[in-house]
Order: sequence, then structure tokens, then C-alpha cells
Amino acid sequence: MKLRIFREIDSLESGKLQEVYGYLQNYVRGDKDLSDWENLSVAQKEGLIGAINDLDEGKGIVHEEVISKYRKKYSDA
Repeated sequence: MKLRIFREIDSLESGKLQEVYGYLQNYVRGDKDLSDWENLSVAQKEGLIGAINDLDEGKGIVHEEVISKYRKKYSDA
């Protein structure tokens, strides 16, 4: 059974893999309430999955850079 599960998971595209990983984490931790995810619209779910994929591809911005940018911007205001 583990091998069948592994094969199914291994064949998933990145977005679906992230979704399955979230379900698995909730299950292992005992969180059976998926209502937060289920209550999101399709666009919201796609946006979150897209953001995770961007981060996985190194397209994120370091927190310190964002903070520095906005401190400079609003300290001159």
C-alpha cells in the first residue's frame, strides 16, 4: 500500500502535491478540520498554490528587503 501511495503522490503536479501535503500534515497532526481551505474560493486556492510554487522556484522576496523598502518609502512621507 505504501508503494501505491508513493507512486500516486510521485505522479502529481506541483500544485496538487502541495495540496496533498497540506492534507497529510493535517491528518498526521490530528487536525481533521479542513474548513478553512474548503471555504476558500477556487481563485483563492489557486492563488495560494501559485504563491507556494513561486517560492519553491526561488521567486520570493526576502522579508528584510520588503521591510527595508517600505521603511524607506514611508519614512520620507
